[in-house]
Amino acid sequence: MTKTNIPTFSRRTLVKTLAAASIAVTAGLLPFGSTFAAPGPLEKEDLKFGFIKLTDMAPLAIAYEKGFFEDEGLYVTLEAQANWKVLLDGVIDGQLDGAHMLAGQPLGATIGFGTKADIITAFSMDLNGNAITVSNDIWSQMKPNVATGEDGKPVHPISASALKPVVDKYKNEGKPFNMGMVFPVSTHNYELRYWLAAGGIHPGFYAPHKGDVSGKIKAEALLSVTPPPQMPSTMEAGTIYGYCVGEPWNQQAVFKGIGVPVITDYEIWKDNPEKVFGVSQAWADANPNTHIAVVKALIRAAQWLDTNDLANRPEAVKILSQSNYVGADYDVIANSMTGTFEYEKGDKRAVPDFNVFYKKNATYPYYSDAIWYLTQMRRWGQISEPKSDSWFMDMAKKVYRPDIYAIAAKELIEEGKVDTNDFPDFATETGFKAPQTEFIDGITFDGTKPNAYLEQFPIGLKGQDVVE
Repeated sequence: MTKTNIPTFSRRTLVKTLAAASIAVTAGLLPFGSTFAAPGPLEKEDLKFGFIKLTDMAPLAIAYEKGFFEDEGLYVTLEAQANWKVLLDGVIDGQLDGAHMLAGQPLGATIGFGTKADIITAFSMDLNGNAITVSNDIWSQMKPNVATGEDGKPVHPISASALKPVVDKYKNEGKPFNMGMVFPVSTHNYELRYWLAAGGIHPGFYAPHKGDVSGKIKAEALLSVTPPPQMPSTMEAGTIYGYCVGEPWNQQAVFKGIGVPVITDYEIWKDNPEKVFGVSQAWADANPNTHIAVVKALIRAAQWLDTNDLANRPEAVKILSQSNYVGADYDVIANSMTGTFEYEKGDKRAVPDFNVFYKKNATYPYYSDAIWYLTQMRRWGQISEPKSDSWFMDMAKKVYRPDIYAIAAKELIEEGKVDTNDFPDFATETGFKAPQTEFIDGITFDGTKPNAYLEQFPIGLKGQDVVE
């Protein structure tokens, strides 16, 4: 963003002073009617945040481009990262102050699957936004197993049961059926596994207690990590036959004519949480006022993205198409960001909630969202031993921080920048969504009963199960 010619020192001092004056209205500190009183300056105003080149990094780009960070006295540098591991390492070692993260990433780090570190999130970046794509060859083998409507087009959602005969054929011929996902604790891994298992295809177990973190024990479909921007080319090369990834890399396969998205994550789990903004616990402890200011800027960016029936999305797409952000063609990004999604070439359908950034309380870090990810880690063996319901709750509360979010939201409400009705009732909110029923397999998820939830799955660990 182009800065004004006001001298940096004086401008920063002014903005910082104004921002600090707004931070005092917090739950338990001052009632909403109180006069603002600065609790002290921002601990850190020059910040570097990491992201991966996906459209759901949009809140970071918009907070920067629209000046929402600067409104809070923050001077932010946004830096694309090579992959999710590099990004996480940057947050852990302090090279990055925070980052666009997979919803499961702070949880995975905190429980010690992979790199062990205490990471927290006080802001959910979006709902939905992913899809599963298969190569043209695999689609041609699946298609006879897919029902069609009166218009001759496939009926959605498409179950993985349509893929099962294809996977069985490969298995009988002694060939591995390889698919890609972006990271072991990614939403994409769990969504792809969920879809496959719901269609009767075993996606394999992890066994960290035995030193096996491949996730391929007993697998009928072999899932491996591929960085998002490399998904289309890796599939085109024949290394993988399909993948689960965020946009724009499913629509890229359509535009290149090399694959067909068969299902969106909205159809696997309606309004699922996708990315979060993560920081280290140590950073949050050292920079509490700065953290609140960051969350405030991100909430405003999310609001801008969803306002007026997506009226700002074309401008957002133009921003995201820049090489320093996502760097894909405008039309590719626009295909999903403006409320549509293309499956087979020419089969474009209205999916207004493919990317949700603000409405439906999308920015609120629900404990139940955290618990869903932890159940999937347990289901597939990343959590190798049985855990009590209270353990799931304690871990969710350690990592997901709606208390910090509430402080930021209440300040924005007091400042007149957002509306009270846009948020949960902070006085009564428990952090748990009502039991969710809109999954592709019809199984209900109640975040207050994680072990009972796991018992419902025919494929996956539950109870006292341990991978031998």
